[in-house]
Amino acid sequence: MNRKGGIFSQEPMNEYISHTDPLAVKQIEKVLSVYLKEAGDRPIVIVCIGTDRSTGDSLGPLVGMKLSAKQLTRFHVYGTLADPVHAVNLNEKLDHIHQQHQNPFMIAIDACLGRTKSVGSFQIGKGPLKPGAGVQKSLPEVGHVHINGIVNVSGFMEYFVLQNTRLNLVMSMANVLADGLSHLEKTGSQRRHVSPIERMTGRMS
Repeated sequence: MNRKGGIFSQEPMNEYISHTDPLAVKQIEKVLSVYLKEAGDRPIVIVCIGTDRSTGDSLGPLVGMKLSAKQLTRFHVYGTLADPVHAVNLNEKLDHIHQQHQNPFMIAIDACLGRTKSVGSFQIGKGPLKPGAGVQKSLPEVGHVHINGIVNVSGFMEYFVLQNTRLNLVMSMANVLADGLSHLEKTGSQRRHVSPIERMTGRMS
């Protein structure tokens, strides 16, 4: 879970998408496609933060696991149930990412707590998030774009609340977010494979 408090963040232009919205997958794809224009030809890395030791905090690793199973070609995924990215190993994992990818454009995914009416929603915005709520460590901010999954209500005994978050909700949110990112990767790859002649003529082969 990240330190920004998700729903209480004062950052401008955050988009909120409910995972129960029938158009959620397309909305996630649409919002992120705007942010990815800034990536250019840089490698795109998705950092899925969290741990399966806490039900609420397992959103990130679940998304990472599902994306890894889809065998994406354009996106590089870090953080799964088998190999999670969490507060303890975050610095090490970020060092590894920068060794593997030159100047990567990173999308950071994490769970957070928020208002009752926003539970089950994704908060998507420009800029990083800071993982590691409840961990007394100085942790780096992560991501050029962040996705907060609001999994439960904030304000009281937050560690306990995360531990007692319903797995069904987290799994449902993970399915929607993974599908949105997968669609984004496919549409982005299709756009990248348009030839110069096709760009000039406006015709696809």
